[in-house]
Amino acid sequence: MAGSVGQELLDVPLPDMVLKLALGIAEAQKALDENSVETAKALAETELPLVMGVTQTIAANGDVTYVNSAPVNVSLIQIGLMPTFYQFAEATIEVTMDIKTTTSVETSLKVGVKAKAGFACWSASVSIDVSHNRKFGKEVHGTSRLLTRMVPVPPPPRIAPQLTVVDNRPPKVPA
Repeated sequence: MAGSVGQELLDVPLPDMVLKLALGIAEAQKALDENSVETAKALAETELPLVMGVTQTIAANGDVTYVNSAPVNVSLIQIGLMPTFYQFAEATIEVTMDIKTTTSVETSLKVGVKAKAGFACWSASVSIDVSHNRKFGKEVHGTSRLLTRMVPVPPPPRIAPQLTVVDNRPPKVPA
């Protein structure tokens, strides 16, 4: 089973890894963009009453009074809240493998001697038993890591409303 980890990493061709990474980033980018658009819609649709001006009057005796202009309903985008947009700035695929192989040889030698002596008869035998055993070992450790870096980017320039002021008051006549 340990050998299957390394083999699985080797079985995935690099172009397939890169393609899957790119498609994953494209899908994630689309989801991020859709989220930012939904946020922009919510900000545009959410209104709140906002006092656009306050007049401070200082009387001759030093008393100070404040008069608020009538509140105007403005959207959150109109007051400057903008959705955050993100883009992927970097993506890295890192595959690391550590393969360790070992070989060992065991040799076993058994020697046996027998001797017999009898009525003018002598016999001897020597037996040798040699065995060799070769062992192979393999350890495979593999890891893969995917890193992405996202950065915020400014919203599209046309998302922020352009303020145009039309002042229809008569011009002030110098005194």
